[in-house]
Amino acid sequence: MMSSKAIKWYKVFVYVALVLLAISIIVPVGWVFLSSIKQNSEFYRSPWTLPAGFYFQNFVDAWNRANMGAYIMNSIIVTFMALTMLLVTALPASYVIARFEFPGKKLLRTLLKAGLFINMNYLVVPIFLMLVDAQKSLEWMPQLLNNRFVLAFIYASVTLPFTIYLLSSYFITLPSTFEEAASIDGAGHFTTMVRIMIPMAKPSIITVILFNFLSFWNEYILSFTLMSKQEMRTLPVGLMNLMAAQNSAQQYGQLYAGMVLVMLPTLILYIFVQKQLTEGMTAGGSKE
Repeated sequence: MMSSKAIKWYKVFVYVALVLLAISIIVPVGWVFLSSIKQNSEFYRSPWTLPAGFYFQNFVDAWNRANMGAYIMNSIIVTFMALTMLLVTALPASYVIARFEFPGKKLLRTLLKAGLFINMNYLVVPIFLMLVDAQKSLEWMPQLLNNRFVLAFIYASVTLPFTIYLLSSYFITLPSTFEEAASIDGAGHFTTMVRIMIPMAKPSIITVILFNFLSFWNEYILSFTLMSKQEMRTLPVGLMNLMAAQNSAQQYGQLYAGMVLVMLPTLILYIFVQKQLTEGMTAGGSKE
């Protein structure tokens, strides 16, 4: 066993490491927020000075001139559709896998675990070629590229194994007494799932929503590849275009304002759901 002195030094090391980690995260984020309200002339002085005032015109210019408003709307639409399709598919699938026995269940769970190791970026080229070939072969099909629904469908499909695995691991831990009581009251499987089991899995569902929201909101490569039209691109692609344009034009205030517009929704979402996120991460260990 460790001595009391060793434990004390270990705690000091942990606290110092956590403080340094917090500083490494807070300082860049604070830098972006402060830079977003600076006038462009302030960037030619010392970069470490605080803003002389609150120059919110940077946000107006980023929203209007850099077309960030359209990019944000595209990201909202794609993210909402992807999350909806994902939850509608993953919730019943994870509930069935966790609570019922059927032939091929072990194989299905093995395939889901294998799907956890598939990186979305590795699938960009195959997905693009499949969509192009399908468009050429089936002329009656709607436009598959530059299509928000198709992009959302791909997002939901790629993250389906992770979502099902996480939710099913939580459903396994829920006691069967609730289902037995619902069965005595005459409730069917679907009613039991919707009205009893899914509400009980709320912390895990919120965790899934937050993780996938961050993944969809910040995804760049698929969106850049499948959305070639400027008006159809999502926020990360729009931000990269803004960075290229504003660097050449030396409009740094608008550039940082665009970065804030990208970060702000995720920060607000995390602030509101951090308690549920912690519960979802710590509860529901798998009993496989």
